[in-house]
Amino acid sequence: MSRIGKRPVPVPAGVTATIDRGIMSVKGPKGTLTLTMRDEISYGLEDGSISVQPANATKAARAFWGMQRTLVQNLVTGVTDGFTKTLEITGVGYRANIQGRKLKLQLGYSHDVDIEVPEGIEVKTPDQTTIEISGSDKQKVGQLAAEIRRWRKPEPYKGKGIKYRGEFIFRKEGKKK
Repeated sequence: MSRIGKRPVPVPAGVTATIDRGIMSVKGPKGTLTLTMRDEISYGLEDGSISVQPANATKAARAFWGMQRTLVQNLVTGVTDGFTKTLEITGVGYRANIQGRKLKLQLGYSHDVDIEVPEGIEVKTPDQTTIEISGSDKQKVGQLAAEIRRWRKPEPYKGKGIKYRGEFIFRKEGKKK
């Protein structure tokens, strides 16, 4: 039994959820998100909550149960509060700024790195060493943060690079004489 899957997903006031032809649609103040429903899982809309249950007793249905409930929870959270990832840049001369729908990064390469910001995602640079990525779709926010971080991962000796806020970088000791 999935401990996560057993709990129904509460739908707050101002959010509407509909099921139509295998697609769940959740609409709220921050927009509309959709989820393609799995055949192994049955979804139910009760008064103020969404329940997720396995449709049959197969191993695949039990495997998808908790994940599908979490995906439904992410839809509801995305249209009400949204998701945010914060990246921090460490290193001399490393900086970031936003210009229109492009994020311009200077990361010690011979060229600037320009990253196109996808629709539905908002990127802010409160200062030159901080990047805030926010949006209603958790997958898109996390994917953009991972693509930005991939350009210069934090290295273990000096800690230079792009890291998530709160991420611990294991530091190594340098060479000794």
